[in-house]
Parts: sequence; C-alpha cells; structure tokens
Amino acid sequence: MMNNSIRKIASLWVLLSLFAGVSACGDSESSENESHITQPLQPVDDWEMVWNDEFDGAAIDEKKWTREQDCSGSGNEEQQCYTDSDENAYVENGILHIVAKPAEQGAEKPYTSARLVSRYQGDFTYGRYEIRAKLPSGQGSWPAFWLLPTDEVYGSWPKSGEIDIVEAVNLKVKDDDGRAENRIYGSLHYGKEWPNNVYSGKDYAMANNPADDFHEYAIEWQAGEIRWYVDDYLYATQRQSDVFYNSKGEAAGLVHRGWFSEYYDASTGELTTHWDLAPFDQAFYMILNLAVGGNWPENVNALGIDADAFAQGQHLEVDYIRVYQCNQNLNTGKGCETVRGGYDNLNDALVEGLAPIPVAMGDAELLRIFYGEMNPNWPAWDCCGGGTPRLVSDELRGDVMEFYVNAEPTVNGFITKDPFITDPKGMASPYDASPLLVDGYLRFDLKVIALPQDVSATWYLKLESTHPDTEISTAVELALFDSLEGNTLEGNRPQVGEWQTYTFPVQTLMDAGLDVSSIDVVMIFPAWGQGEGAVYQIDNLVFETPPLIVFEDSENDSWPMWDCCGGTTPAVKEDDVEHGAVAEFVIGDIPTVMGFISKSDFVKKGAQAAPYDASHIAQEGVVQFDMKVVSQPSNAEAAWLFKIESHDALYQVEWPLEKGNDGQLPLTGEWQTYTFSLNELVAAGLDVSAIDVLLIFPSWGQGEGAVYRIDNLKIILPDEPIK
Repeated sequence: MMNNSIRKIASLWVLLSLFAGVSACGDSESSENESHITQPLQPVDDWEMVWNDEFDGAAIDEKKWTREQDCSGSGNEEQQCYTDSDENAYVENGILHIVAKPAEQGAEKPYTSARLVSRYQGDFTYGRYEIRAKLPSGQGSWPAFWLLPTDEVYGSWPKSGEIDIVEAVNLKVKDDDGRAENRIYGSLHYGKEWPNNVYSGKDYAMANNPADDFHEYAIEWQAGEIRWYVDDYLYATQRQSDVFYNSKGEAAGLVHRGWFSEYYDASTGELTTHWDLAPFDQAFYMILNLAVGGNWPENVNALGIDADAFAQGQHLEVDYIRVYQCNQNLNTGKGCETVRGGYDNLNDALVEGLAPIPVAMGDAELLRIFYGEMNPNWPAWDCCGGGTPRLVSDELRGDVMEFYVNAEPTVNGFITKDPFITDPKGMASPYDASPLLVDGYLRFDLKVIALPQDVSATWYLKLESTHPDTEISTAVELALFDSLEGNTLEGNRPQVGEWQTYTFPVQTLMDAGLDVSSIDVVMIFPAWGQGEGAVYQIDNLVFETPPLIVFEDSENDSWPMWDCCGGTTPAVKEDDVEHGAVAEFVIGDIPTVMGFISKSDFVKKGAQAAPYDASHIAQEGVVQFDMKVVSQPSNAEAAWLFKIESHDALYQVEWPLEKGNDGQLPLTGEWQTYTFSLNELVAAGLDVSAIDVLLIFPSWGQGEGAVYRIDNLKIILPDEPIK
C-alpha cells in the first residue's frame, strides 16, 4: 500500500443512492435506495495527507494508537471489556483486526474486545478522515470509527461534541420484514448536559452488505459543515445553525436548524446557547472500536446478543485510516469538497439538527388584521385600481371585507402605513411575526363571488416588510396553492361561492425571503393584469399559532389522560349520545386527582412531551372544556376543582370548578362548558409559558364514587373575548 502525501481526486460522476429505513440511532434520518442523484465531482488536488496508518507493519503502531482498557460499558450498557491483548487487536497481512470474543468464565463482562484511540498522537481540527474497512456482522455487533474532542473546551460529553464517521449494528441480521440489516450511520452528538443532550444524523443502506467486503467510509469536516461519504458517495450533510435576527437585533428564529452548543459565557458568566461553529471547531482525536451489545444493538433486529455469532470471534478489519487537511484554507478547512458543497435541501440529504429555536418574546402577540370587524391600524386597501374595498354582510359570518378588480390592473389587501390610515383611532403598526417562527402561521378565509374574466389567472398572497431603521423593504409573493391546503384546491384556484381557508407558516414566509419582523402589507389578489371582473371576500385574516387540543374526540398522545395516584386507567368511551368519543374518569377508594399530563414519563409510546407555551395568547386566551358528571362522589360535600400546572409544578393554580361556569356547580347527567381566563391565571401566579398538567377532579380524599366525562379540552383564543 502506497503512502501518498497528496491525494489526487479526478473528475467523475457520482450517484447518491437514497434509501429509507427505521433509524436505530435516536434522531437519525433515513433515505431510500430507490433513486439516484447525479453529482459532478470537481477536480481537487489540495488535500494533503497529514496522518495515516496503512497497517503494513508487524504490530499496532504505539506512536499512533493507545489501547484503552475499560470495562465500564461506555455508558451504553455494553457487554465487553476493552483490553490491550493481542488476541483482541493485532495486525496481519496489512490488515488491522479488532476482535470481539467470549471472555473467560468468571470475567467481569461476558466478552472482550479492543478500542484504539489517537489522543495526543493524531488530533486535528477539520479535514477529510477516511477508513477502508470490512465491518463485522451478527446480532449484538457494534463497530464504530468516530471522533471526540481532545480538550473538552465546552464542557463534558456531549457539550464539546462527538462526530461519528461510521457505525453499524447487527449487520446481516434480519428485521421483522425479513430484510438483512445493511445500514451504516453517520451522526453528531452535541447540546446540553447529559441526559438532556441531543444527536442528529442519517443512515445509508448499502447495496452490498458492509460485512461482505471492504468499503471506504469518510467525512469531510470544515468550519460550519460536515459531509458523510461511502465509497465517495455523498449521503449526508450537517451544518451549524443559521440564526435569523429581527429588526430589533434579537435572535428570533433559525433559517436552518443545525447543531448548537451551550456553555458559560466568559464575559457574563451566564449559561448561554450558541448557534455558531461550536462545538465542532476544536481539535478532535480518533477512536476505533468494536462493542458487543449495549442499548442500541440489543433493542433492534433480533434483540439481545447472539452468542453463536461471537463464538469464534467477530472481526472488524481495517485496511487503512488516513487524514487529510485542505491546503486551500487550513483555518477553515474549506475549498476541497470532494463531490461538491454539502446538500442544501431537507428533501435532499441535508439533515435537520436539533438546536433550540430562539424566540423573541417581547412582541409575542397575535394579530387580527380582519376578524369580523375592521382593525383601525390595518385598513383595507386597493393599491392601484381606484376601487374602494367595502364591508358587506355574509349570511353565515356577518361582516366580511369585499374587494373587486376593475379594468385597471391592481392588487388588494390590507396595509399599515400612515398615509393610508384614516381612522382617528388607528396608527401604523408593522407586525413582528418572528416570535411565531416556531409554529405560527398567517391564516385567512377567502370566498370568490366572481372569478376574473381570465379564469386561468393565478391567485396570490403577497406580503411586504420595511425595516424601521434601514427602510430596506423585502417582499414575498406566493400562489394560494402553495398554502398548507393547496393540494385541496381544484384546478389550483379558489372555487366560486365557497369559503376556503389558506394557511402559510411564518417560517415559510421567512424562507421565501421576507423579513418577518416588520410586516406592513398583506395582499390577496388574482395575478396582476389578469384580475378584471374578480369579486372576492376576506374574513379571519390573522397571524396566530395553533391552539392546544388536549382532547377532542380522541386522546392526544402527547397529553394522555392521567390518574395521579389511584391506580385506575382513564378510558376513551365512544357511547356518549351528545359527544361521541369522550374521556372518562372513575375515582375509587384511594385518594387521587385526575386529568391530563404532558411529561416524558407519561406520554404514549412514540410521542414526545409537549408542554404548551400560551404566552402569545395570555391576554385573551382561555382554557376551555366540556364536562358531564355521570355520578357524583359519595361524599356530597366534595368540592369540584380545576387545577393547572406549569414548569413541572413550579407554578400552579387551583380554583373551584364553578369559577369557569358563572358559578354553576356540576350537574349530574348534563354537559356543561367551563372557561378559564389565561389572563386571570397569570394574575393568580401561573407562568403560562410551559403548561404541562390540566386536572379536573373532586377534592382530595372526597372523590370516591365519582364518574365524569371530559371533551373538547383546549387552550385557545376564543372568537369573542370572555366577559
């Protein structure tokens, strides 16, 4: 094997196989081996080899590798001890063998294996890392080639990062569908202190099983981007997060959600989230190991460890490991992309990370531009056609805003700029939608009374935004069939005489190029110059976020029904004459409280806890539900209570149930609606930014015999403010 100091890469075409599969490694994404993407490989001759091991000697080079001795299980419940024995790691005929085999009877762990590390003997920041290897197979096998930080600059694992170049589990073992395991994985670990850390990555299904032959696995790591390859196929890209800053200079969203770090700021001493190069901007060292069992391999495929697969020893075979650095720019590692720059699209092979999305909470308010009545700050507007939008009455909705287009080309909508505001109560009020980037949207209802004479005209939503300091304007124009409901639009245009709803996520608006922090124009119209003859109405034009639906005809897996302490299992009953499917609670002789909870220990399998941030509707929002008492508690003196908690019970409010129903006590056999003002709950001491428990129950120790049903439990912004 020749040790070339410069790696010459010629031009060629590379096909990326995309494949699907169940990811076994946390938040990894998958792709499917069904289509191929042709990628031009640019000529690159500036990769310079700075470290390599061709394993051509008679023994493992101790100037490059240290053999670790460890029986801890590596935090993964692995079943091997790593040793420095030549039986577990040796070189033969130009190949490094790492061997996992049964341990002697009475040993601390049932298997032995080896882990080689290059710390202080091969540590680099950025570069191309290659390994040519044949991976082991069998249930319980877990080979890996990966990187850890030499100096934990940002804190202990995983705050200073981990880069997994290649790993695999249980190769050749069949899954439930009879398919032999053939996937390799590339991933990153980063974020908060364990156990609140995160990881993201992608797997790749090999056409030829990685356990059958040698393949080259590689990453190319540069400042802000890491790319994963197998046999020079680029199959995944991860990047640092790209932060959006609003017009006030506040971090208000992510243009791209990638990795992040959290560490104490040197100047303020505060624990701070960073959406920058960290933690993947420091020197890392290499690790090569073969684990046996552990939390990952033992819980997928055939489960457990197949002792027969290791009886004669499983071998991880390595032909070479090479590290190159890019002479284009040693400080950033940029300029030597083997295939091309990493993927740019989440529908391609760009992996979305798990960085927390910053939210600027200062203006986290909803905006009703038109909601059954005029907003004096946002008058209706005909840009250029000389028309006058007018309030008209709809038989079902009451007042709605009607626009029309004459022969003169125009666009119509709503505007908040001083020259157009005529109501003495109005004032220019550009809207900062950046606090809604996480899950907010612009939504409106449209009814076309008459289509344009040119019925082929495309209908559009257009928004404009003017930065208050620079006066720089941005705008986006999206077809209505680009809305979330677009695929339901017949012929990609609205239907005459029907109210139709259109929803555009705020993130979509920002991705299209709009500065969402100072929106001052919202328009809905048929294409310029093609709208003559159009007459249409607008209602419920709002910026808002989704309400929390805890129970409405079915259980929310992230907010399951809960018996705190009585040992019962609340059930969904589908026999209610008035409401259909409802949640039913039954209290026995053990004191308890009951309701709904969103904490990780209680959510349904496959779901995640979803505490609700109601800050944006704290002024006008409500908690609302319907309740029917089937049978009252045997203790007639028992009071019925409503309790709400947030931030893991750090904040809580408990009120008599009748406070939410004009003082009416629950009546047996009757459905009654209960409404609690968020504003009043805040005044009572509740932090509504992380609501995680909602309880409805007769008072503690007095509820035996109570049977009651709940439906339509929501946290919403009501159509009308509560009195």
